[in-house]
Amino acid sequence: MKPFKFKEFTIHQDQCAMKVGTDGVLLGAWASLHNYPESILDIGAGTGLIALQLAQRSVAETIDAIELDDDAYEQCVYNFEASPWGDRLFCYHAGFDEFVNEMDDKYDLIVSNPPFYTEEVASSSQSRDSARQNSSLPFEELVQGVSHFLTDNGIFSVIIPFKEEDSFIALANKVGLFPMRITRVKGNPDSDFKRSLMEFNFNKKETVIDDLVIETARHQYTEEYIKLTQAFYLKM
Repeated sequence: MKPFKFKEFTIHQDQCAMKVGTDGVLLGAWASLHNYPESILDIGAGTGLIALQLAQRSVAETIDAIELDDDAYEQCVYNFEASPWGDRLFCYHAGFDEFVNEMDDKYDLIVSNPPFYTEEVASSSQSRDSARQNSSLPFEELVQGVSHFLTDNGIFSVIIPFKEEDSFIALANKVGLFPMRITRVKGNPDSDFKRSLMEFNFNKKETVIDDLVIETARHQYTEEYIKLTQAFYLKM
């Protein structure tokens, strides 16, 4: 498995169950920095991709990540240390429930590309299955933990299946988090919406909703997608 080279950093991913994918890149590029976060938390970091994107995009002094899987944790640490921002990045080897019980830090921005295949999935890799199944980090546990760590004016950004959008909002509302911005993502103009990029905070106001189409044809990317991701992809 070759490393994935971005413009300003490289992701080694041979030890990780979940490889670099469009979902992670989208979230790392889309997550809003308009509140100028000084502290960022990435829940379920995997290779460390999203945290590295946010290190490139921001001047946040503290960028923490959490990763439970042993191999993914080791790879995440390696990717952090090999990047230009190693002094600002730190990965905890822990489950989110353990992190919630032991840590009292607050974060201005929290991001997560959580496991969300709620149906049973089976492949030849137990670690890949675990990384993909929402039972390893239920949405309810995720939003409860986020509400514990988020600063009063902080932002929580997440990417989930479009079909889970309403139920996720309902879970977030229960802990006082409300949607600020939603971008619904589809692969091409004729396909159904596949993902929802969602941004929450503690202030209830009207949600800004738009959509994003990735391609007009195979490898023919839309202007919106290029604009969003061109700071990262080598060929954009």
